[in-house]
This record gives sequence, structure tokens and C-alpha cells, in this order.
Amino acid sequence: MSDATFETFLVSGLLVLIAAIGYLAWSAWRWVDRERDMEKRALAGVSHEIKSNLDRMLTELGGIATGSLTSDIELLPIVHPQLDALLSRPNEADRRGLTVIRANYNELTAHKQTLRSVLAAGGDPDAAANLAVNAAIKTLATLYLWEEHKGCPPEFARSTRSWDVRDWMKAHRFDAHILPGLHLRDLVIEYLRGAGMALTPRPLTHTAHEYFSKRYDRKADPNAPFWKRKAKVVPVPVDTETADAAGEEALEPEVSAAEPIPAETPEPEVSAADPIPAEAPPPALEPTPEAVQTALEPSPEPAAAPTPDITVEPAPLEPQPDSGPEIKSPTPGSVL
Repeated sequence: MSDATFETFLVSGLLVLIAAIGYLAWSAWRWVDRERDMEKRALAGVSHEIKSNLDRMLTELGGIATGSLTSDIELLPIVHPQLDALLSRPNEADRRGLTVIRANYNELTAHKQTLRSVLAAGGDPDAAANLAVNAAIKTLATLYLWEEHKGCPPEFARSTRSWDVRDWMKAHRFDAHILPGLHLRDLVIEYLRGAGMALTPRPLTHTAHEYFSKRYDRKADPNAPFWKRKAKVVPVPVDTETADAAGEEALEPEVSAAEPIPAETPEPEVSAADPIPAEAPPPALEPTPEAVQTALEPSPEPAAAPTPDITVEPAPLEPQPDSGPEIKSPTPGSVL
């Protein structure tokens, strides 16, 4: 064999070997990729299987609550071949999530058997139906964690908005009012929150007044109402002049503007030497309206006595700046 032939044979053999190795590598990668795709499809099949069983279970519980389902024959058994296939061989899925799903299936099966026995005996299925509803809510929460959080426990799931859970249930067509008297989406959220999952926004634990009162002071007393510190008593400076003026105003009698008080008519002073006039007749028991009106109107100055022999001294008046000197009253018995 010549050198040229040998080199050709050697190069051809190397090319065939490289092609074979490439084909084997591609086949191995394709097999691994198909296995991965099959595993994903199997996990998706588990989710679809749970959804189908839950749809049937919730429909049956709604029929029992409304009274449209009364026969035990209408309660179908729960089967889960996809889950059994996954559990029968090793896979990359979270085995804890698969175990929880299997436990939920066992619980649903037990409650369904109880319901079938109660309906077959003609008893009241309310107590058994309530337990089955709780199991269905727990299974629905497990399905959410399986699809959205890769089957991790609730306490290790990432923080999520509660509206995302509601949107997920709406996308899977889980009606909120499928169970009469219950809001299914709120019940699932409360179960997840109670199991330790961080769902936002958190439920309100304080009113606005309590919250802002709690944040009132960083050095607040925790034993005080609303964690407030006792208010400091600040002494108010007292102005003596203002206090005296306020005291004088308090001593002055207050006169109501709504109730006018008639001015008092000054009584005429009668001299001891003058004769005493005859007593006036007693007033009538029932005064007339004109008399009441006259009494209410203030009298500026009393009229003089009609008798010319009697001199009445008027009430002392305050001197006016423009008036002249004060005129003294005449002596008794004099004629004006």
C-alpha cells in the first residue's frame, strides 16, 4: 500500500469515527431530551389529573349541598394513574409534592366512601360533606403549589399576591360560588396563609386609628392605651390683669336679650310735713294687655302729683355738663 493510499484510508477512518461519535452523542442528547419532555408531560398530566378529580368532587359536593344529588351511584371513584406511574420510577420532580398529592387523594377517597355509605343508608350527609369540602380545599391549595411553586411546602414558597392565586383559579375555571354559601377562592387563600405561605397584602389587624396611634411615638409605653405616653402637663402662665377683668365680668349679671326687663320706675319722695294721699284702689286681678304693654315700656320720669298742695321731690339726677346749677326744692308749704 502506497503512502497516499494509507493516508486516504486513515483520513476516511477518522471521519467515519467522528461521524459515529457525533451520531451517538446526538442520539444520547435526543434520548435525554425526550426523557425530560416526557417527565414534564407526566408532571403536567398529574396536574390535569388532579384538576379533573377536583372538578368532579366539587360538582358532587355542590349537588349534595343543593339536594340535586341524592344517590350514592352518582359518586364516582377517584383514580390517579399518572401519579402512580410517577411514583413507580425515579424522576427529577419534588418527591415531597408527589407524596402530598397522594395523601390528598387518599383523603378524598376516604371522604367519598363515607358520603356513599351515608347516602346509601339514607342519612344526613351534611357532616361528611363538610369534611369533604375541607379536603377539597386542601387539595386545591396543593394543586396551586404544584403548578406555580414546583410542589414546595407553603412555608418555603415565595411571597405572592393573593390576586395571583385568584387569577390562577379563574384561569382553571374554579368557580368561586360552586359551593353554596362559600367563596372558594377566599377559602383557598386563607388555607395557604394559615399553612405558612406569605400572601400579600396581609389582612388588616388594626384600624387606621389604632395603627397611627401605635406608631405615635417610638418611646411609647406598651402598657398604655394605644401605646401612647402620658401627656405632659404644661403650666399655663396666668396674667393678673386678665384674671381680674375676667373676674369682674363674671360678677356682672348677665341679661338675656330675648327677655327684656322693664326699667324700674323711681318712687316719688314724700316729705314728712306733707299730707299722705289717699290710698289707691287695689289693682284688678287680671291686667289688660294695654296695661301689660305699658308696664313693659320704661317710664322716663314719673308724673307730678295732681294735688297743688303736695310737693314731690324728683329723683336726684346726675349733673349734665351743659346744665346750670342745681335748683333746690322749695320749702314745705310754699307755692310754685
